Amino acid sequence: MAILLYRLGRLSFRRRGRVVALWLLLLALLGGGAAAFSGPTTSKFSIPGTESQKALDSLAREFPQASGATGTIVVAAPEGGKLTPPAVAPVIKEAAGVPGVLAAVDPFVSKAVSPDGRHALIQVQFDSGVDGITDAQREAFREAGASVPDLRVEHGGEIMRGVPEVGSTEIIGVAVAALVLVLTFGSLVAAGMTLLNALVGVGAGMAGLFALSSTIELTSTAPILALMLGLAVGIDYALFITSRYRHYLLEGMEGEEAAGRAAGTAGSAVVFAGATVVIALAGLAVAGVPFLTVMGLAAAATVALAVLVSLTLLPAVLGFAGTRVLPRKQRGRDRTPVSAPVDTEAGFGFRWGRIVARLRIPVLVIGVVGLGALALPVQDMRLALPDAGTEAVGSPNREAYDLTTEGFGEGFNGRLVAVVSGDTAQATSAAAGKTAALIKETDGVLAVAAPQMNEKGTTALLAVIPETGPTAAATEDTVNGIRDRVEHVSGASIALTGATAVGIDVSEKLAGALPVYLLLVVGLSFLLLMLVFRSVLVPLKAALGFLLTIGATFGITVAIFQEGRLAHLVGLDTPGPLVSFLPILLIGILFGLAMDYEVFLVSRMREDFVHGSDAREAVISGVGHNARVVTAAAVIMTAVFGGFVFMSDPIIKSIGFALAIGVLIDAFVVRMALVPAVMHLLGRAAWWLPRPVDRALPDLDIEGERLQREIPVQRQPVDLVKA
Repeated sequence: MAILLYRLGRLSFRRRGRVVALWLLLLALLGGGAAAFSGPTTSKFSIPGTESQKALDSLAREFPQASGATGTIVVAAPEGGKLTPPAVAPVIKEAAGVPGVLAAVDPFVSKAVSPDGRHALIQVQFDSGVDGITDAQREAFREAGASVPDLRVEHGGEIMRGVPEVGSTEIIGVAVAALVLVLTFGSLVAAGMTLLNALVGVGAGMAGLFALSSTIELTSTAPILALMLGLAVGIDYALFITSRYRHYLLEGMEGEEAAGRAAGTAGSAVVFAGATVVIALAGLAVAGVPFLTVMGLAAAATVALAVLVSLTLLPAVLGFAGTRVLPRKQRGRDRTPVSAPVDTEAGFGFRWGRIVARLRIPVLVIGVVGLGALALPVQDMRLALPDAGTEAVGSPNREAYDLTTEGFGEGFNGRLVAVVSGDTAQATSAAAGKTAALIKETDGVLAVAAPQMNEKGTTALLAVIPETGPTAAATEDTVNGIRDRVEHVSGASIALTGATAVGIDVSEKLAGALPVYLLLVVGLSFLLLMLVFRSVLVPLKAALGFLLTIGATFGITVAIFQEGRLAHLVGLDTPGPLVSFLPILLIGILFGLAMDYEVFLVSRMREDFVHGSDAREAVISGVGHNARVVTAAAVIMTAVFGGFVFMSDPIIKSIGFALAIGVLIDAFVVRMALVPAVMHLLGRAAWWLPRPVDRALPDLDIEGERLQREIPVQRQPVDLVKA
């Protein structure tokens, strides 16, 4: 591996003009494909095969006029006043005139008027699904009733859910990353080159993703996730390789040789670090959840592109940059004698490595106990799909939600729909009557509307109003109670659906898939790390450290986003359950990123160990040489993820926060403190591998031992790299 990447790095450096031209051509082609074939994203979170989804599919076949998107208009009279049919009629008329609307139901006919007569709900049915609603239709819906005086009119429902967009807040993360790169390298050229390299990879990945969006159902959060990870790992991988390239330049190597050596050693670590991320993300497919599979594969493809860019485009750009990747004072002829050691052991990294070596047991105890304490809130974690009640205050959906709650109670925001399907109209009608009676007797049900029949009379809809809100734990009990009660009704099939039921089904499906996913990802990555480090204990230590990271990360996220502690610091208006796919997504991403730092840090320890250093000195050397790079990489990744915390979308906000805090914990507590402490305790035993396994495993040589042996180092002590 090291020799192959060494040759690839030298080739890219030597043919730099062609390599840059090829990448620019690819970027242009993908950009053209995105412009020509880009399709709409979807905000649906559904799982084929669940009861709620089967009901929706049945509606699409048997009751198409009720299967389209819905909107809700909430009308309120002034304080102390009452609504009248003539006052509400203009709102109904304007809503019915919105393009694509099949019907706007008069609340005085449907009896959707509050007991005090001050509030009313107008249900609006569209002829197409939510993904088919255009911006013009959405705007026309939002304007319905705007001309009616003396009434408060708010617009909500599924068609008012906004699609998260990348805005100015994310630029903050990139700006922080640029500043950290300048401080790390001491060179604007090196910082700009590293950032540009990452942006090319992200640009290619995002363009390719949008080019495919017309043929695959792309969730609205998938591009944001791909952007997050693409930027973060792209910058980190380029930072790692560039740092090693600068190190080799200062040792006296000629530029092409330094680029080849950097690709062969640091590049090997990047390949396997990237492989762990890709495995973790692609492994999301085992959950059997289509929208999660698309999210994982989209992000995995972007990470794979980041690795490819770092191994080909980066050496080419290094060739153009020349010695300008070094600080100005080190560019001269006499900057470093060839025989002089480049890395001083007086730096902070080496001092920290010796501190951990001396205090390894206290560091280990404090770290484990501290992270365990942070994980305590996990025991109260609740999961659900977000509803309008957690959206930003002032957003249309939130205003409609709050006004509905004020007039009718929270349950009206989480309507359920029971779909009764029979072979004949008579059987369906009888089953619908029995079902309605059983549902009314269920604890937590506020009301059940009269059945609505399709033209054939073979499908009936029963609108069910729970007493509690969409994401309340009591509502989940109500849904399960209804399903248990109607399970044995004869003469028809009965399924419960609606946004609340869909959310419950999604959460249950993901909870069931989580153990299988965790076993698969950890198992595959364990084998990969055993290949990389030729050790049993190093991968085991890495996996156990990750469990500490994920526990503490979930604990902090629950405390802020669910329990509301310090929620104002992240701009969260209303605490609530975590989004149901956050645990499985966070485990996949953080495991991959945690293994990034594990590979970067421990590969240098392994490199020094196989080159003859004492096991414990190799640990100090690995921490000393990589502390600056790992610290910079973690700060950059945290800044990139943290930039997404300022978005108003609660899903993106929670994902960005959890990833940012997870990276901080893993890099600074687990990898920079607990890992070296454990490695010092293990000593030479850390690199133990049973002989039969050692003989069976291929030698991947990521530390470059065979490269150093088979291809002697070429140095040019004067004018090492020409600008």
